[in-house]
Amino acid sequence: MKHAIIMAGGKGRRLWPVSRKTLPKQFVDFFGTGRSLLQMTYDRLLKVMPKENIIVVTHISFDAIVREQLPDLPLENFVFEPINRNTAPATLMGLNSPVIDKDGEVIVIPADQMIMDEARFDEAIEKGAEFVSQHDYVLTIGATPTRPEPGYGYIQTGEAFSDTTFKVKSFTEKPDREFAKMFIESGEFLWNTGIYMSKASYLKEQLTALVGTKEDYSQSPNLSVDMAILEKMEQRAVMQCAFGWADIGAWHGIYESLSTDEDDNVLVNSNSNVISEKSAHNVVALPDGKLGVLSGLDGYIVAEQDNVLFICKKEDSSALVRKMLGRIENEEGMDEFI
Repeated sequence: MKHAIIMAGGKGRRLWPVSRKTLPKQFVDFFGTGRSLLQMTYDRLLKVMPKENIIVVTHISFDAIVREQLPDLPLENFVFEPINRNTAPATLMGLNSPVIDKDGEVIVIPADQMIMDEARFDEAIEKGAEFVSQHDYVLTIGATPTRPEPGYGYIQTGEAFSDTTFKVKSFTEKPDREFAKMFIESGEFLWNTGIYMSKASYLKEQLTALVGTKEDYSQSPNLSVDMAILEKMEQRAVMQCAFGWADIGAWHGIYESLSTDEDDNVLVNSNSNVISEKSAHNVVALPDGKLGVLSGLDGYIVAEQDNVLFICKKEDSSALVRKMLGRIENEEGMDEFI
């Protein structure tokens, strides 16, 4: 029987100011659909398993938010981190939940992704569950690269199980653009979606060996589930899928992933509006009902949320967000802007 662990504890800092400390990106209705990224992930999983088999792992400070956004999910299906650690300890917390059937298959999936072809996603989950039910492997879902994106992890395929499933030969996390281009040209690499499948008992055994069983959760190692599985485990496989995947991680990544208008601009929230003149290659994220008027902008991020307006060159956005947040955090009385 299939179960799912939705990872929803991230801070989403690279998408500031739309993603904020008290309401990070996974809880935001990012695209004006009426559903947050977490809710969209939950809806997607409901097509392949009952709600009783879905658990959400997040930080205790988001207790009220997740219960409000997923009111139909049983209370025992929420797992709360007492302190922020990395994703490997958080995943193990989820696997330790009594809701998870240790004899069944489990899918571990981030809450902050975009899936464009949900029918193909459903097919991939069914196919992946069949594979892990027959093999003591951790299977990651790999997406065919469409561009040399330095913000993603790259999985090199090895020995084949089938025409779409392979052993993992190597893993490279966020290479520079030139290496990413070489990876794509080789035809041997897939993007790491961060979606994993395995027998629940097998994944729990493997992560316990790496993370340990410390009673004090704050002493858990700073280990991501990506690194734990793709660099430290031996029995790892990757399945090539094509369901239109994108990680909603940074402004530049959103630009690369979303459809654009005739001037190559991306309007993130469909409930806002933009009038542009001689403006191209921009990302515009405005609140519901807002009108943005652009003139003479080329390659910018324009993002507004509540009390913050953020404008910067697109190519510098990730580094600048980190820099600006660092400055704001060091200023007294500026917490309301983070």
